[in-house]
Amino acid sequence: MAKEEPVMATKNNALSKPVTLSPQLEELIGKGPMTRAEVTSKVWEYIKAHDLQAASDRRNIEPDDKLGGVIGTETISMFKMTAAVSKHLS
Repeated sequence: MAKEEPVMATKNNALSKPVTLSPQLEELIGKGPMTRAEVTSKVWEYIKAHDLQAASDRRNIEPDDKLGGVIGTETISMFKMTAAVSKHLS
């Protein structure tokens, strides 16, 4: 019996489709196009490299000036951050 591929592994998955990045996002994570999965991964790399997770609740992100240009300058939950980054993708 042939193995079926998992649904997430399909080539039509929106996460694996290359997207164009805004200039602000490219300044933060590098030149596009990239997949949405790569964008999310690189934004997290930036957050961790610059220690931008709140000490009191690591689910919250405290943006520096560079990240603030993409997601805003207010503290934001990691769940809302993805939606804020999506505004910089086309």
